[in-house]
Amino acid sequence: MKRNFNPIIEVEDDGLIKHNARIWSEKKYKLLGGYCNIFTRAMRNSWEQLVYIDLYSGPGFAKIEESQRILKASPLISFSIPIPFDTYIFCDENSDYIEALKKRVEKEFPDKKVYYIPNDCNVSIEEIRSKIPEYSKQNKVLTFCFADPFELNLHFGTIKKLTENKLIDILILQAYYMDANRNFNNYLNENNLKIASYLDDQNWREDFNKKNLNQNDFVLYLAEKYELNMKSIDYLPPKRDRIQIPIINVPLYYLEFYSKHEKGKDFYQKVQYYADDQLEFGF
Repeated sequence: MKRNFNPIIEVEDDGLIKHNARIWSEKKYKLLGGYCNIFTRAMRNSWEQLVYIDLYSGPGFAKIEESQRILKASPLISFSIPIPFDTYIFCDENSDYIEALKKRVEKEFPDKKVYYIPNDCNVSIEEIRSKIPEYSKQNKVLTFCFADPFELNLHFGTIKKLTENKLIDILILQAYYMDANRNFNNYLNENNLKIASYLDDQNWREDFNKKNLNQNDFVLYLAEKYELNMKSIDYLPPKRDRIQIPIINVPLYYLEFYSKHEKGKDFYQKVQYYADDQLEFGF
């Protein structure tokens, strides 16, 4: 079996719905695919069940605006690694995306165990949890979850519920610049509940104002608060990648990797090295 794996997988247009993406999404796909690859390769012999969850799955294909190339997006990257997961769980509130993804998976990977949930993951978190196989001494289960929201609309309560009594590594897109920073004044409005749900903290404005912070501090404030939240549910400090617009270096978002075990962080650090150096992911 070929050991190297390139997560940037170009495909032909199949006529089904795609989502639009920008060139910097390729870095995201490299990090995601690289971790999927090292995760299953390293853990295959130690765990009976390996599970992949995609909370904002999309339709499976992405069209890159700058090049017009069509690439496999996160769900189909997770299927394409040399050593597969045992169970796949895909959630997206866009039912058209879910239908397109289902058709693509059934065509290329017809024998896989897959669950499709056409709903907001914050609403469907109990259903998502129910699809994860039960852990036992005879059936050890390890999960990798990818969350790729375009805004800060993934509630921390959802992550807390998802990970309760589960062993789950998580890679989260944190839209700090393209959402939080751009909408700072809107989020200061006490009638706006978005950040309260994101942080699971109804009193975050009081804390923010008490510290005499301003818009320039908002991204760091959110990142630190989120890290403390994850620490409260036993996750280690994250590995972070700041994704930015090439050439002009304008920041867009963070990719944050969280694990409860140092081995997970070590794996992700290797993935960061390969992604930064444009190498194939040959672990």
